[in-house]
Amino acid sequence: MLRRGVCNGADKLHLDRSNICIVAISQSTVPNHPPIHRKVTLNDIAAGCALSRATISLVLRGSPLVNRDTRARVEQELRHQGYVYNRAAANLRRRTSTSIALVLNDLANPFFAEFAAGVDEALGEAGYVTLLGCTGESAAREQTVLSSLLEHGPAGIILSPAEHSNAEDVLAAVGPRSPLLLFNRELDGAVPESAPWDHLMLDNQYGARLATEHLIERGHRHIAFFGGHHDSSSCRQRRVGFIQAMHAAGLPVESKWQIECAPTRLEAAHQTTALFAGDTAPTAAVCYNDAVALGLMLGLNQCGLRPGKDFALTGFDDIAEAALGMPPLTTLSTAPSERGRQAAQLMLQRLHEPHTPNCQTIAPVKLVIRASSCPPPFL
Repeated sequence: MLRRGVCNGADKLHLDRSNICIVAISQSTVPNHPPIHRKVTLNDIAAGCALSRATISLVLRGSPLVNRDTRARVEQELRHQGYVYNRAAANLRRRTSTSIALVLNDLANPFFAEFAAGVDEALGEAGYVTLLGCTGESAAREQTVLSSLLEHGPAGIILSPAEHSNAEDVLAAVGPRSPLLLFNRELDGAVPESAPWDHLMLDNQYGARLATEHLIERGHRHIAFFGGHHDSSSCRQRRVGFIQAMHAAGLPVESKWQIECAPTRLEAAHQTTALFAGDTAPTAAVCYNDAVALGLMLGLNQCGLRPGKDFALTGFDDIAEAALGMPPLTTLSTAPSERGRQAAQLMLQRLHEPHTPNCQTIAPVKLVIRASSCPPPFL
């Protein structure tokens, strides 16, 4: 018996004991997408759209030479076939990159979240994407993150160094040719002259001095410096500003009131009792950052003291939450989102002008006075 039929697959002749089945398949039944285990290519998209491979490539590169209808048709086919554009490979072919790596030391800190948002916003406006990594204050982790992100071929790197981060180690990870912008902290060791690195720093020393002078003007004579680690350059700079203001006013700097802790809300709350361990206690504290100041507020409440009434304190950064604290926090405004945009713009400038001398930018800070910096309770 002879039967003719159609089935999926190439033309085949099937023989068995009972019959012969001649199977023919028409051209119209061939699927327009590749088998499930094969990677979709530009040729597959071109075949699905009945367009040239060159046109598909122009669409992927965002070329203005492709009209709107054709672009929409290609994009629909890309979605239909699940095509994933290998931008890293394309960058390698064109020897360009449309990404910038952003490596932060503490993404849990709201300051860095606002900073990262500013970076990403400015880079997006310029047609770049942000590759984000976090080191969690680990210099070893920083090496791993930098090496991993560099595999994606970013055009440049914005780095807020982890504590104990060393210039030689960073150079070994990124190489002497990668544009790099250091934000907020210095690296341990001398930066090699061959490294094309720029700096964007906050005016840490001046800011802490302003905060200390403000508390002195309010009548405080027993003032602590609270939070941060001496291993951090930004903490050292802020502590120097605090000491300068105290010495200028003829006030003693008590070592027992210089309390180190991780610059987080939780650690600050846990360390609050250290301020009151001796025979005498401070009436105010200059805090390393806003997270520390907000944590100190929690710790004071647990000790039965009212922040802004029984004890004065200042922060540093002016994160969005600072104005909503109980009480609202006196702090040094650094405009973190604006600093992020500034960091992105400095990096883009470096990419456009690669041979200009390295630049060091100091971002200004401004004292914002709110209810937390009260006079001493005995005045």
